[in-house]
Amino acid sequence: MGVTATPSSDRRASASLFSRLRTARGQEDPFPIYEELLSRGEVGPAPWGGSFVTGFAMCDQVLRSRDWLEPDKRWRERQESGTRWNASSSREMSNTLAALNPPDHTRARRAAGTFDRATVERIGRSVSRTTDQLLSTLAERLRDGEADFSALVSEELPVATIGDWLGLPPADWPRLRELTHDQVFTQELLPSASQLAASDAATAELRAYFTSLVKDRRAHPGEDPVSRWIQSWDAVEPDRDKADEAVYFLVLFVLLAALETTATLLTTMTLLLVENPARWDLVADRPDLVPAFVEETLRYDPPTHVISRVAAADCVLGDMQIRKDEMVHLLVGAAHRDPAKHREPDVFDPLRPPAHLAFSGGIHYCLGAPLARLEAQTLLRKLVRRLPRLTLVRRPSMAARVAFRRPLNLDVALA
Repeated sequence: MGVTATPSSDRRASASLFSRLRTARGQEDPFPIYEELLSRGEVGPAPWGGSFVTGFAMCDQVLRSRDWLEPDKRWRERQESGTRWNASSSREMSNTLAALNPPDHTRARRAAGTFDRATVERIGRSVSRTTDQLLSTLAERLRDGEADFSALVSEELPVATIGDWLGLPPADWPRLRELTHDQVFTQELLPSASQLAASDAATAELRAYFTSLVKDRRAHPGEDPVSRWIQSWDAVEPDRDKADEAVYFLVLFVLLAALETTATLLTTMTLLLVENPARWDLVADRPDLVPAFVEETLRYDPPTHVISRVAAADCVLGDMQIRKDEMVHLLVGAAHRDPAKHREPDVFDPLRPPAHLAFSGGIHYCLGAPLARLEAQTLLRKLVRRLPRLTLVRRPSMAARVAFRRPLNLDVALA
């Protein structure tokens, strides 16, 4: 197969499509734009430089391959000044687990541990109690008319789950949730200057909060994950200051990963449930389909639509030449609608075999995937069992983002 250069006309065409993604209409429904991008081939030129990938198989290949790296600290330091990679929030994120490459990633992942069965069961009991409480509050509000499911349930369950597990004071949860929503802008595809400023400020406040937390847990250890992470890092890092900083970056990563995307998953899942009465009835009649409904939600409209990687060496991707250090954006939101992977990809079908990239892949497969699935499945089971069928009052508004989806509201009422 021949390797092609990138005609300027192709990059201009991509720029036109990506500019539509950044409009309110594009953020509400990006899938027609993704379809156009898919029709142009699996790999295309990104308008700001680098490339993007839309095909499912190729996205999966990149995520699993050791030939593609995270844009880590050293990569970010090599970027031109004035780019988003030089922002203080971006530099801070370059030290977290999600931005590390081996061997740093291997070391940090080993210290983090995993959500084993016993841990998931313990957290599951807390998730069940919290879900019951939140649905009771929702039911009370619904007696007076419509209610915002996102504000009352989707935003509350993840912060209560991770806050309780980490041992964070409940009084701090609302502020931590607000900071998370601002911090994520530094991980967006094309953040504005004002968004980066908000992310920088949020990151600074989160750093102050969690470095203080780690210092307190070192002085007063307990049976919580932060105390255990301190022990794990002490075993491999003799410098206590470096160990504490590693624990801080791990706690920061866990909070950011646990709140933002899980809240979006819960809202999107519930939107898909309430916008179609047949879906509610299907899950109510067949609770065994709950896990499949969650997986199909993750395929149909995942919380994260873009995952970025950089080439470890010069290579060919599809029919395009990719240079070392060049960035490739994997449009997983488009890949999930790839007809080469899924029959009738625009149809929401919980009966189809699950196959998606919502939790990334390879060595960077999402550490918190079991926790996100636990929260979503618990909520869906209890929702259809405890409440009468709900109906959608109005379509939700969407945050001004491309990579990280976030419905700002989900207004529902009793059917």
